[in-house]
Formats: sequence, structure tokens, C-alpha cells
Amino acid sequence: MKVLNPNLKVDEFFGRLPQARKKALFLDYDGTLAPFKTNPGEAIPYPGVRELISRIMERSDTHLVIVTGRWTRDLIPLLGLRNLPEIWGSHGLERLRMDGSYEISPMDEKAVQGLATADEWMEQKDLLHRCEKKPGCLALHWRGLSEGSVFELKNGVLPRWRHLAEASGLDLIEFDGGIELRVPARNKGDAVKSVLDEIPQDELSAAYLGDDTTDEDAFCAIKGIGIGVLVRKEFRPTSADLWIRPPRELLEFLSRWLAERGAGKATRGH
Repeated sequence: MKVLNPNLKVDEFFGRLPQARKKALFLDYDGTLAPFKTNPGEAIPYPGVRELISRIMERSDTHLVIVTGRWTRDLIPLLGLRNLPEIWGSHGLERLRMDGSYEISPMDEKAVQGLATADEWMEQKDLLHRCEKKPGCLALHWRGLSEGSVFELKNGVLPRWRHLAEASGLDLIEFDGGIELRVPARNKGDAVKSVLDEIPQDELSAAYLGDDTTDEDAFCAIKGIGIGVLVRKEFRPTSADLWIRPPRELLEFLSRWLAERGAGKATRGH
């Protein structure tokens, strides 16, 4: 664990948890709760994560939210939870509430048509097997390929995708292990802001845990309200306040959140 923000006192942060009237815990999925896999369908949470999340959710004073780039329908089987938390999928385009209600943000028709064109072109190039489709996004994955194969794939795809992005108003974004064309509607920071706007800010403790550059919007959104926690084995430049390495330090963070909250409940019970 490494403190990146000199104003952050980790012990003080956890020490305030029992007194906080409201608590919000935002969690990215891939690279944060689960290790990356060449086959994204095999990326299940680190051992112990499911149990800790379930126990945190049982405590009604923490609102737990998964914020992910994945399509919600693809994430749910991987989570393997009996009771689902709130999930914001496709980088904030989708919202699945705990009561089962589902919302999806409006998308620009020109951008959506650009995605369809990209999809057709990738099929013509016989590259759809390397793509992940989700609402408002087409992602190309190259994790597991050799350095030479990645170079060849990027050189073959990027020029066409750049042209489509410019012509259709799409965002072209690189992430850890690939690139994606995305409708410029919402991001993870918007998801965090939307949830926080529904929670009274007085006496609120909050944290966002994420690993990728796509989590930076969320780290910025939570500043001044809670803390941003970078979760990855190798450091990268970030606006997060704290850096922890998975899985051990991730489990320690979640365990401490649970323990401090439990202590708060016991104190209020006397």
C-alpha cells in the first residue's frame, strides 16, 4: 500500500467510517476485483472477493456499486453473487438498480451507425473473434498475443478506426489490453456523480477502486468527497489517492472496510 495524496491519512479515513451516516463503495471489475484473462469470460473474482462483497452488502449502511466497462449481462454470471449490487455497465451507459430496474442512456444515431460500420468491417477482416460488443462500444482485445502480433493488429485496425471515429463522432480509447470505439455519452465518472448526487453529502464516506485509465474520470469525480484507490500490481501515473496491489492488499482493504463498519454498528448498538 502506498499513499499518493499527502493529505490522506489512511487510518483516519477508516477511523471515520463507523461515524459516517452514509457510505458508498464503488468497485471496478476487470483488473480490480478480478485478474485479466486472455478469454474475458474466464475472469472471475480473486478468491475471497465474492465473500467480502456479499458481507459488505449485508450491512445496509454501505451502498455498494460496481462500475465497469463490461456489458451488465456479461458481468452478472462472473460476479456469482446471490444478491446483486447496483451495476453501472458499458462505462456508465447502463444502470441496473438493486430492484432489477434497468436504464440505458440515449446514444447519438450517427455514432451508433459508425459502430455498426466498424462491426461490419471487422467481420470482413475476420477479426470479430477478437472483439467484444456491448452497448455503445466495440472493443478490440489483444491480450495474450505476442508483441509482433499486437503491432501488426494495431497497424491493420487503427487507421480505419481513427477514420470512423472522426467521421462518426466516436471516441477512440486505449485500455489495458486493447482499444475501443465508444459512443461519447457517459463515462465512469458520470456514473459516480449520478450515485453521489442521490446521497446526502454530509457525513458521507466513499471510495472508488479501479485499475485502468478509464477509471481516472471516476477518481476525479470522487475527489473532495471520498478517496480514489488505484488497484494494480504495477504503478502507473494516476490522480488516485492510494495505490494497493491485488489480491492481498485488495482483500485487506475490503476486510478493513467491513471490520470498521462492523465496529460502528456495535458502538451504535450500546
